[in-house]
Amino acid sequence: MRIIYMGTPDFAVPALDALVTAGHQVVAVYSQPPRPAGRGKALRPSPVHQRAEALGIEVRTPVSLKEPEVQAAFAALDADVAVVAAYGLILPRAILDAPRQGCMNIHASLLPRWRGAAPIQRAVLAGDNVTGVTIMDMEAGLDTGPMRAKYVTSVEGKTAGALTEELAQAGAALMVEVLDDISLHPAMAQPEEGVTYAAKIDKAEARIDFARPAIQVERQIRAFNPVPGAFFEYGGERFRILAAHVEHEDGAAGAMLDDALLIGCGHGAIRPTLIQRAGKAAMTPDDLLRGFDMPAGSRVDG
Repeated sequence: MRIIYMGTPDFAVPALDALVTAGHQVVAVYSQPPRPAGRGKALRPSPVHQRAEALGIEVRTPVSLKEPEVQAAFAALDADVAVVAAYGLILPRAILDAPRQGCMNIHASLLPRWRGAAPIQRAVLAGDNVTGVTIMDMEAGLDTGPMRAKYVTSVEGKTAGALTEELAQAGAALMVEVLDDISLHPAMAQPEEGVTYAAKIDKAEARIDFARPAIQVERQIRAFNPVPGAFFEYGGERFRILAAHVEHEDGAAGAMLDDALLIGCGHGAIRPTLIQRAGKAAMTPDDLLRGFDMPAGSRVDG
């Protein structure tokens, strides 16, 4: 098949590789424009951009797809289908209609649950038991198109980072399977019930509110690992909790309940197992406490 691939972050790299490995002709890759990154704020191409260049595929990085000349250049590629994965730009009708078989999306949720920008983090935050990937035909609405295939996996104990890696690989394989014979994967309308929206993550959501139950705090820690990182402040410094487990011990919310970093919550307590001091590498609580005192009775600022 002649395919236009549209994606930007690390999540979208495996599907590009899978399409090429499967023998499809990826005629062009569309990705978000390079962004300032690093200490020097030099422009850095997206992960998909970098991978496409390594594969020798033409990369296009329009700021918008609304201009007639951009739409004409897209249509001129004469594609059978466009495959989209976390691209980040709205696709106007002219783009959606240009490929002969339309545009198909790799969406990281079990639609219609968690339509929108941050489905993986929202699934973890909400305490969902399962999540997955949906291959869907794209239409003008936000993730409202008919579905062709799904992959289901457990959420229990997984961080957003681990789920992202798993779902990226699963979505890549599932997309190749669908494209191998589209007739075996007929489009089915999404149910009208069960619709939820995964709003974009605001960095302010990463500040831990220890007044909430410990089980919710632990979900927050997993949902924001690796980014932006769930955090609290103590002694004027910021600490990111990268992993923790719940303990059934009650105490004042935000208070250290022992000398080994057990922190009280609204119900129960959280004991970090991996923590990161600002500007330092991630470490265990034992390593942290060898050089930093957080005694029982002290309080953190969530």
